[in-house]
Amino acid sequence: MRRAGTLRQLSDLSDFSRGRRLQELLCQGEEPRHVQPSPDGKHLLVLQKSRPPPLPRVVAFQRQGSGGAELERSWQPPQPALVGLLFLQSPGTPASWALAIVWEHGRTEVWHFVVAVGWQLLQTLELCQGARARIASVCSQGAGLVWCEERPPSDAHSDASKCAFRFCICARALEVGEQGVRLGPVRIVLHNCPEYQVLASPQHIFLVPASTSFATISKFLLIWHPEEAKLTITAPSAGFVHSKVLHSSSESDFRKLLLGSVGLLSALTPLDIHTCAMSSCGALLLVSTKGEVNMVETDGTQRHIFDLEAGPLAQGNTVQLKTFGSTLACVLAAVLYIVDLNSGRLVEKKPLSMKEVHFLESPGEEDSIQFLTPTGIYSFSSSSLEDSSRPEPCLVEMVFEEACRYYQRRSLSSSKLTVEKLKKGGAFQAPVALAAILQHSLRQKQKPAGGLQDTYAKLLSTMSMELQSYLSLELLKTCVVGAPESEVESYCEELVEQEVSRVLHSDMDKDNLAYLNSVFASFPKAAWKATRSCLQLQRNGDGLLVARATPEVWKKVLGGPQQEEVGQNGVVPLFELICASFLRFKPKWLPSFVELTQQYVSISWAYNSKKGPKGRVPLYKRALGVLAGKNKRSEADDEVELELLLCSKRPKAVLQALRLLICLKRWQRVVEVAEKFSKLSPLLNKEIFTMLLAEFAQHRELDPYLDTLWPLCPENLTASDILTVVLQHLPRSEEEPVPFSSEGNQLTVGLLKPLLQRVVQRPCIQDEMYSDALQSPTFPPPTPPREH
Repeated sequence: MRRAGTLRQLSDLSDFSRGRRLQELLCQGEEPRHVQPSPDGKHLLVLQKSRPPPLPRVVAFQRQGSGGAELERSWQPPQPALVGLLFLQSPGTPASWALAIVWEHGRTEVWHFVVAVGWQLLQTLELCQGARARIASVCSQGAGLVWCEERPPSDAHSDASKCAFRFCICARALEVGEQGVRLGPVRIVLHNCPEYQVLASPQHIFLVPASTSFATISKFLLIWHPEEAKLTITAPSAGFVHSKVLHSSSESDFRKLLLGSVGLLSALTPLDIHTCAMSSCGALLLVSTKGEVNMVETDGTQRHIFDLEAGPLAQGNTVQLKTFGSTLACVLAAVLYIVDLNSGRLVEKKPLSMKEVHFLESPGEEDSIQFLTPTGIYSFSSSSLEDSSRPEPCLVEMVFEEACRYYQRRSLSSSKLTVEKLKKGGAFQAPVALAAILQHSLRQKQKPAGGLQDTYAKLLSTMSMELQSYLSLELLKTCVVGAPESEVESYCEELVEQEVSRVLHSDMDKDNLAYLNSVFASFPKAAWKATRSCLQLQRNGDGLLVARATPEVWKKVLGGPQQEEVGQNGVVPLFELICASFLRFKPKWLPSFVELTQQYVSISWAYNSKKGPKGRVPLYKRALGVLAGKNKRSEADDEVELELLLCSKRPKAVLQALRLLICLKRWQRVVEVAEKFSKLSPLLNKEIFTMLLAEFAQHRELDPYLDTLWPLCPENLTASDILTVVLQHLPRSEEEPVPFSSEGNQLTVGLLKPLLQRVVQRPCIQDEMYSDALQSPTFPPPTPPREH
């Protein structure tokens, strides 16, 4: 088992100048305070936000200080508040830095630290150009500042909607050199926008809504790409929404930016943000009021990381977040959570004796987590612990988690099964055995280790092919990560094929179905090729589509969770997923695939099987539903719809196909379909013939095909029945009937004569019944002789 981590104290604050004063500030009251280390880690700046007494102030503390001027600034309301402590670094000389103290009204003090001299004020600047302007939020990126500025409207009686859009996003270069500070021109990134909190990554600026008063605005984030002059709209509930390059100042209007996406944005879920922070990799970390930790990348995509166990978070709950390499450290309610960013797995959960901590940078030690408390600076490193006590591989943990879900679904008990119960209990031997075999295999691959128990040796030989397949899959994943761009597509196709094949040979539950939906959505072409491979779809010598998949695979295609079971969350059943793939890449194959599927239904399930698709929506209707979901219809889609109806061979579908052909006036095809499907049943034959006879009575389009049409007449249809149908469907004319019409499109007796003759000359059924009696040599029979 993993051994619990321990904290190591790095400093008791005695190595800081005025260390006792630093302790007093950290212990003082319950008011919030902000601690920020300098880029070189030699200085700590403490911003105390409390109201008098004492006064709000900024105090700088030097580590291993050698005297010199101290930095301490305080202000008393109603003086403007301080909105930012920012470190500016020159791209040419990253080792040199300066401190910018930004006040709410735009005044900025630039300070510089000189060894043996102390802190020096270089210059006082005005960021804003208007006297009434107010800075709501500010961040630094390299040698520049980006801020959200409030510009009150000139009209004091402006309505609430105009007042809400009184902010703008501004940027300005601020370079510190030997000659002093040089302030560049103001650049308006976005104007007429609501209030945003600005957060900077090395290459991008994230804009997080600061207010939820307007429902549409509080549903998305903005990402500004300074080098490309591009703004990206992204919503955590929907991912990337829209991106636009701002070529001129007229395009930087907030309302024009949203103009093309208003309909989509109005349907999104409102943002749920309790805390936000930047990660070391340049992504944005978001914590919701439910305790969910998510990461938003610079391209607008979002990834779920972890769920805090504290439950719903109130506004007063403080959450501290910071990333150290691939590790996320989070402090909530005096509990330290250490999470692996790559897998989202909780590495360590440690209660702390102090309520307030402040994370610090740990240069040169990515895996070492350092934080400041009133009693000193502490370090927590999990790498040394993992070296000293071998942890269970991540794969083994996944085995137990998957086993947990498997047994829970099949359990009749209402109590929740956990991984700890599974490991301790002796009733579940399968995951224990599999975990032992996987550990043995992984240890053999990494370094020589002890042998496996004799109990599992036979099982290991049985699983050798599966283990080899798994190792090959892991190698393929490694190739995908390290492959050049030209080879990534081929590796992805192979990886998707293995994943689709794996899921088709496992239990098709809701989780696996949702996973397949995401695979088909992310890699449509690769998923199509994988489907063809798994079902072994190909054309035979006659040009017909054949499939050599096993009945078990067909059961997964047809017998998984259906639409009523998966709900309306965008996940569709596997059959519909495959049909959509056919429509995208090989639409002409879809009817043949549906016909093949109908044939395999009878092979894969017994007639009265409850798990089979019998009794559900017919397969051709499910395929038609996928076709109806297409955004744009074409003539090819009409042909696919027609073939889907005919391939079902159901009477109602065949009649619907005939009506569709009649509407399209494809008379040759109408007659061919009628001739083919009239042989299926006498009842369908009568329906088809009656439909075509009604069309024949209305126009002359079917006249060239009468020699083919009349032989289809059902045997039980009399001349009286034929004339009744014809008279009911004769077109009504508004003019008075005349003996001889000049129009050549009217029905004449001559056209009906061959049909009527055929019916009249047909032997009567009643005559056939008594034909034997009528053909006897004598009638009535002779009288028997009398006996005298």
